[in-house]
Amino acid sequence: MKNIYENLGKEELSKKVSELRKQYEEYQALGLRLDISRGKPSPEQLELSMPMLDTLHSNVDYLSEDGFDTRNYGALTGIPEAKRLMADVMETRPENVIIFCDSSLNIMYDLITKSWTHGVMGSTPWYQLPEVKFLCPVPGYDRHFAITEYFGIKMINIPMLPDGPDMDLVEKYVSEDPSVKGIWCVPKYSNPTGTVYSEETCFRFARLKPAAEDFRIYWDNAYNVHHLDISRPRVIPELIEECRLVGNPDMVYKFGSFSKISFPGSSIAALAASPANVADVVSQMKIQTIGHNKINQLRHVRFFVDRIGVMNHMRRHAAIVRPKFEALQEVLSEQLSGTGLADWTNPEGGYFVSFNTLPGCAKKVVKMMKEAGVVLTGAGATFPYGKDPEDKNIRLAPTFASLPEIRKALQVFGCVVKLVSAEKVLSEMN
Repeated sequence: MKNIYENLGKEELSKKVSELRKQYEEYQALGLRLDISRGKPSPEQLELSMPMLDTLHSNVDYLSEDGFDTRNYGALTGIPEAKRLMADVMETRPENVIIFCDSSLNIMYDLITKSWTHGVMGSTPWYQLPEVKFLCPVPGYDRHFAITEYFGIKMINIPMLPDGPDMDLVEKYVSEDPSVKGIWCVPKYSNPTGTVYSEETCFRFARLKPAAEDFRIYWDNAYNVHHLDISRPRVIPELIEECRLVGNPDMVYKFGSFSKISFPGSSIAALAASPANVADVVSQMKIQTIGHNKINQLRHVRFFVDRIGVMNHMRRHAAIVRPKFEALQEVLSEQLSGTGLADWTNPEGGYFVSFNTLPGCAKKVVKMMKEAGVVLTGAGATFPYGKDPEDKNIRLAPTFASLPEIRKALQVFGCVVKLVSAEKVLSEMN
């Protein structure tokens, strides 16, 4: 589809640029201070979990269901009821689960660190190898890429298709190259595209034939219960069980947390994996800690009780978040539909929208938005090393801002996208 500026003459396009520039300067004059750069819950969402703080106080018992005193050392892998709750949310078995503190990202970092220094289940430590590689579906999650970049792991871009990563490429790399040790995945409502991996994609993941014995799928199912419409949840196959059924029981690490369910920074997080993987991780944990925060585990269980309680809570989250996503889609459509200047995703859950400008425009759009008082995620952040080869992808995060702020920010955004696009087309004419 041609964009609307390609059919204009040079004089007419110059006039359009002048009009858009004037509109942009008017937005600059408003002195806006808006931020839609990170996927944070809004203050209204955080208020939903405040009653959790009343579940434990000095006049209640602190015993888990097996009689363990959660105020003390011990319960290395988590108290039983917390493992059961997290297993229900992660759609796996309690015996597959280890409960950590608040951050699943921290678990991923620890696993990469352990693999680097001590290897995976007896394999050669990665630091002793000539080269270590990771597959990175793009656009993807910047904090995943930051971990592997920190360790000097070579990252390979894998295009994200409508049903998940390009599995032909994944299968080729994994089966042919023993230096490929892992792949980052956000299988449901992916960050930032909102993609939900199809059944076929999940089944192909389970049936991978890695050249490396220590290859692992880093299955970060962060948005498993973050549906925008709770009555129409998207469901994907449970990968730990699928891997077990086809003879690859140890190939996946699965991650989950309550970070965007209760309190980011003060929630609980978990790793789910095969018994052999769990034993391998616990062997390190015995050196690292005598146990994580069991009081917080107990607090979460007494507040949420079970998966039904979690889903009822997520219905309240959705009621706050969904109108913001709807407003974003509405304003983008008003500003840019039919122009051929951009495309964007319309996710059914998660925290982000992936937006593509014309090639070569994203960095300038982000820069001009900042100069107009609206902060976006940096252009290139959704690619390894911060390098978007086409300079076109921008991640939009509508959850934290208020509804009026979202509308205003997106109105400015629409103006800037049109201005930058028009200037690009004009420069090409020149």
